[in-house]
Amino acid sequence: MSDKTNQGGTFTGQLGFVLAAAGSAVGVGNLWRFPYLAAKDGGGLFILIYLILVVTFGFTLLTSDISIGRKTGVSSVNAYAKMKKGWGFLGILTFFVPVLIMTYYAVIGGWISRYIVTYLIGETQAAAGDKYFTGFITGEISPVVYALIFMLITAFIVYKGVEGGIEKASRFIMPLLLLMIIFIAIFALFLHHRDADGVSRTGLQGLAVYLTPNMEGLTLGRFLQILLDAMSQLFFSLSVSMGIMITYGSYVKKDVNLSKSIAQIEIFDTLVAFLAGMMIIPAIFVFSGTEGMGAGPSLMFISLPKVFAAMGVVGPVFGLIFFVMAAFAALTSCVSVLETVVANCMEIFHSERRKTTLIATVIYCIASVIIVLGYSVFYMEIKLPNGSTGQLLDIMDYISNSFLMPFIALLSTILIGWVVGPKYVTDEVESSGHRMSRKGLYVVMVKFVTPVMMLVLFLQSTGLLNFLK
Repeated sequence: MSDKTNQGGTFTGQLGFVLAAAGSAVGVGNLWRFPYLAAKDGGGLFILIYLILVVTFGFTLLTSDISIGRKTGVSSVNAYAKMKKGWGFLGILTFFVPVLIMTYYAVIGGWISRYIVTYLIGETQAAAGDKYFTGFITGEISPVVYALIFMLITAFIVYKGVEGGIEKASRFIMPLLLLMIIFIAIFALFLHHRDADGVSRTGLQGLAVYLTPNMEGLTLGRFLQILLDAMSQLFFSLSVSMGIMITYGSYVKKDVNLSKSIAQIEIFDTLVAFLAGMMIIPAIFVFSGTEGMGAGPSLMFISLPKVFAAMGVVGPVFGLIFFVMAAFAALTSCVSVLETVVANCMEIFHSERRKTTLIATVIYCIASVIIVLGYSVFYMEIKLPNGSTGQLLDIMDYISNSFLMPFIALLSTILIGWVVGPKYVTDEVESSGHRMSRKGLYVVMVKFVTPVMMLVLFLQSTGLLNFLK
């Protein structure tokens, strides 16, 4: 078994690791899914539940993955086998998550890239059209080109390696991403609009809708659904149980304070999600009222362009800034997914980085084209166990995110909590000589609470908890 730390490279220090890990955690989901769920699930009530889960549930899974990576020094495909004989199957399962996600992430990045070009050439009103997004993704050439361009940019960063590619890109992108989000969030608070009926709405009123806990119609079933939504969002947002944080953990030097780094990743990811809500919900509220806030997955590509079109002369500028920001978020996440695939393949085939990256790039360019054409040439509608209907992209997303990830997290917490023992992780966190904060909380969570929560999330993904909706 090769030593991944030597073969794959290392981060230069704590800052490089935190920015790269935060870049992986901060993705497109932070920019549209968190605000949408907050609007749907009681505003401040959802935010409060989410924050509690961050410092308990999210902390536990993030700590587990990063510690396993640094302690074993290998990627996820071999990490679990190195932890405990007979558990190698869990590493194989984990490896399949980024393999599947990588088939479609560049496709989403391509969609975002198209909107950047749209605002650059001044087609603000066209982008606000009801059929603009659908017309684009159902095309047979344009979406393919954009997906391939995004895929090649991602591959170039991974090709350059850990320090020269991933860390360097993250050091530039993540601070810029945060500044752009803060800028638009503040601007959104000062928006105001009077509609055709003479009703005036302001950004500050939208902020109140976002932050105020809405207890109206709250039942036990409704509360459990909000809890599951918040847990699901956090689970996917932090990039846990997909091998990414194990791989990044294997690049972390032994003298890095893991406890402090994990807290910084939690704060960065949560801050971006919170600011995204503060940026999007007031803007949507001002121009579309409470009705526009329930747009769901179409929020980014259909609802927001309508908001930018309604802003007047500043609309194209803010539309461009927003989609550049979204592209940065998508790129850092896409890089982390491809890096995990490449790192695992380097171990499996004992190959070097550049050759492995080139082969993976060819494979995923082909996969991206197939997924893109799933909205046109290969269009199909498949009923999924969670009750939704999906095309090729949705199928890949369901298998990787909704089925495999909670199942992997369930098994990994059983392995850590009851087979090797929590000390396996806590000792690694403290191996640098730094005390592990929340050590007692980690032990309780990994042994008792998290396995139950992951079982519930897994059952929800299979459709067995649909009666709660």
